[in-house]
Amino acid sequence: MKLRAAMATVAALPLALGLAACGNDNPEATGYKPSAPAATTAAPLKAAPVVRLNRVTFVPAMNTALTKQKSWHITGTMTANGATVLTMDGVQTAKPAAMTMEAAGQAFGGKKMKVILVNKTLYVSMPGVTPAGKYAKATGAEAEEVRSLVDNGDPTKLFSSLSALTTVKFVRSETIGGQKLDRYDVTVDTKKALAAQGQKVPAGVPKTLTYSLWMDKAHLVRRLSFDLSGVSMVMTMSDYNKPVSISAPPASKVVSR
Repeated sequence: MKLRAAMATVAALPLALGLAACGNDNPEATGYKPSAPAATTAAPLKAAPVVRLNRVTFVPAMNTALTKQKSWHITGTMTANGATVLTMDGVQTAKPAAMTMEAAGQAFGGKKMKVILVNKTLYVSMPGVTPAGKYAKATGAEAEEVRSLVDNGDPTKLFSSLSALTTVKFVRSETIGGQKLDRYDVTVDTKKALAAQGQKVPAGVPKTLTYSLWMDKAHLVRRLSFDLSGVSMVMTMSDYNKPVSISAPPASKVVSR
């Protein structure tokens, strides 16, 4: 597997992340004061309906939530036809923009690929490309896509263009991992979404792609998934704003290509 191919894998990570806000999860109750004697049972209070996000409110809510986040932890699993082909685990910071990630799967022969992005430079350690424990420095076109995404501190740039959203639908509330989360299905016009990033649509990519996002009451995405041509990705996000230290590998571990 070439280093350039690895860049495509890494670039998919920030695009897949989501930080969005759900609507008002604390609706105000409304009712009336009974005029009957105190012994009479009052009618039950009626809760106002919860206001959910829609196509117009989704992006502003997402951006509001995003600006509050300085760091987060990411895990992900990719499957193809039911078989696990890739797992990922990493952390990312917005200010300063940096990322460190490990990935394992069939493409790496059971070993791990490691990526560090810091100070606008990308370092990759990959079985079959670099010696064990060593990193190659990626520059120019190889690292530009990943670098620009992380520099923006916006892992949801895929959703950030309002015109790229075709539908935003609240599905239901679910309990996952002991947390009550609200699920939204967000359908994106891939051409418009990529155009907003200055990119062209790769061959074979459908006109639209639907992501499912699960959000907690703090307006943070805890889970994200999508399916594309038999390939599925499930990602979880946690440890928001937890202190993170990301540094470049020492010079002794960086090799020339």
